[in-house]
Amino acid sequence: MKVECIVEKLKEAIPQVDRITGKNLTLPILNSILIIGSGKTLKLRATNLDIGVEIEIPSKIENEGVVLVNGSLLNSIISTITTKNLTLETTQNNLHITTDYNNIIIKTYPQDDFPTIPIVSGNEFVFETKKIIQAIKAVSYSASFSEIKPEISSVYIYENNSELIFAATDSFRLAEKRIKIKKPKDFPEVIIPIKNIIEIIRVFDGVDGDINISINKNQISFSHQNIYLTSRLINGVFPDYKQIIPKEYKTKIIVLRQDLITALKTAAIFSGKFNELGIIIKPKQKIFEVHTKHQDFGENTTKIEGALSGEDLEVNFNYKYIFDCLQTITDDSVSLLFNGIHKPLIIQGVSDMSFLCLVMPMNK
Repeated sequence: MKVECIVEKLKEAIPQVDRITGKNLTLPILNSILIIGSGKTLKLRATNLDIGVEIEIPSKIENEGVVLVNGSLLNSIISTITTKNLTLETTQNNLHITTDYNNIIIKTYPQDDFPTIPIVSGNEFVFETKKIIQAIKAVSYSASFSEIKPEISSVYIYENNSELIFAATDSFRLAEKRIKIKKPKDFPEVIIPIKNIIEIIRVFDGVDGDINISINKNQISFSHQNIYLTSRLINGVFPDYKQIIPKEYKTKIIVLRQDLITALKTAAIFSGKFNELGIIIKPKQKIFEVHTKHQDFGENTTKIEGALSGEDLEVNFNYKYIFDCLQTITDDSVSLLFNGIHKPLIIQGVSDMSFLCLVMPMNK
């Protein structure tokens, strides 16, 4: 193989591909990137058997070929090169990387045992990339990172009434985001592992245009122009979360989003190891306060202005759960809906009903 490439293109693609490599001690071949020079493109491919990615970059292919090299090593080398172009050339069991100033030789590995990335054939859908990624980002922080319950260590996606719905929960909080689709597409229910969701966001965040999604029983693929990514699906049942979303509320607060964020940042300084945040609401007295106390640092009470209605309430929450969901909401004002001391809090943007976050209270 002999290929001439633009260094900047390699610097964009290789770190994304290297993140997918397995970092696997028992299967060291998964630490590698497969480089394929064919036609007019150079393909960079990696997999950890759970997720796989292939990125194509335009290149001048003098001699077609395939080579397998250590991903971290290749990433480190390319990151230091300052020239505009470089040449990749294989000789025997080595890959030569040459520029106007560099002559680098790295060892290659046998390619025969490198796993293929499956081409997912099944139900096919086309959506706007930004909407899909924004929806995934809107809920992914609520997923559990425990491997004990894979169904909730995930993002759940399904279709209902011309909407594509994204949901995630760790049993203490829940986030749901709905996006409109032009017509029913018979999108099947899928559960994608949260570790793979993180990589899907990294790879496609900021990408314009449409994304093609293919789904079969065990896998899902995302493809956009020069990027192809596959992930396994979790074979399980996502919790029936709709039944825990309150249909009514007893206390309501409308507050400026930034005011609440600022108050939570101050409260975080004095929170304890369980991130406990006390909330005091007295609508008739126009009192809305958040309180935190740290046994070593001291304590803090912050008053927040807002429109208050309903019953008085004193309740505790994990402040981080509230803070996280506020990063997703884009409205200037948010509504906080309470239904009593042992009932969940619902947080939404005032003018955007397509997103909600549910947070369970903490026991005193």
